[in-house]
Amino acid sequence: MKLSLRWYGPHDPVPLPHIRQIPGVVGVVSALHDIAPGEVWPRESIDAMVDDIEQHNLKLTAVESLPVHEGIKLGLSSRDRYIDHYIASLENLASAGITTICYNFMPVFDWMRTDLAYPLADGAASLRYNHADLARIDLSHGTRDLPGWSAAFDAGELERLRHLYMGIHTEMLWDHLAYFLGKVVPVAEGLGIRLGIHPDDPPWPIFDLPRIIVDGDAMRRLIKIMDSPSNGLSLCTGSLGALPSNDLPALVDEFAHLDRIVFMHVRNIHIEGDKSFYETAHPTHCGDLNILDILKALHRNGFKGPLRPDHGRMIWGETGKPGYGLFDRALGAAYINGMWEALENGFTI
Repeated sequence: MKLSLRWYGPHDPVPLPHIRQIPGVVGVVSALHDIAPGEVWPRESIDAMVDDIEQHNLKLTAVESLPVHEGIKLGLSSRDRYIDHYIASLENLASAGITTICYNFMPVFDWMRTDLAYPLADGAASLRYNHADLARIDLSHGTRDLPGWSAAFDAGELERLRHLYMGIHTEMLWDHLAYFLGKVVPVAEGLGIRLGIHPDDPPWPIFDLPRIIVDGDAMRRLIKIMDSPSNGLSLCTGSLGALPSNDLPALVDEFAHLDRIVFMHVRNIHIEGDKSFYETAHPTHCGDLNILDILKALHRNGFKGPLRPDHGRMIWGETGKPGYGLFDRALGAAYINGMWEALENGFTI
């Protein structure tokens, strides 16, 4: 297991020297955030990112994420051009020695929360999602002011995309994903790259847009589309765990045994009710997910990929990018590192 932290580049309030000081952390996951979706990632920009990270005695353990253009998800006539660009980016990443790539197939919006600073009983601030609150969000000004890290669309572009997606139902989105995978997975396999799709977060439709990577059946369907080690999962416990029917330790055990988990996101949540949850500290007793059993399943199946403590509360007066402060993610890394060390040394926990 390669314990890592997400890093948003040189402008991240959490600098690389601070990440390097977290015991057990060997790398970061990052991306070229200034390159628009659908554009080719230049080799020189990739090299500069890698060099910056390695100068701090860390490794770029995964790219998160290499975005999929909306034209591909929509199945537009432009999709082959954008797939060619995607393949060119994969080739450039492979030539720089990067072999783990995270992506998602969520229409328009990336992960979504309705509150970025939900006050917890202990005084910490956390990320929260409540479906009733989502219905009250005003989309007339585009995505710029939305809670969450969706792409920046102005009002006109967002309206155009939502209109285009009105004709896209769930099975059509699956067809478009299969077309994309059919083009990129053989190339990725030839390059030695493992692609891992991130589950939809939250795992249900939002703003009347379909979402498909939501449970075990969806992940089983995904890996059958292309039977290749390069067609895998970036398995996020918090995303899937928001749906109570998802048994996370069992799902991790199943897909780790098949060697289809290429990248792990580990976080805990508390489910408040139907389609309502908030994020907690990482240890098992802090939320509703059994993080210890999840780590046991990974270790039992010999998981050796990158793993990061995903999201964190804002604690001890820290301010910064919601979900991506230093302190609570460092605590999460320490917890995961301690559990993993115990498992490595044969302790019964």
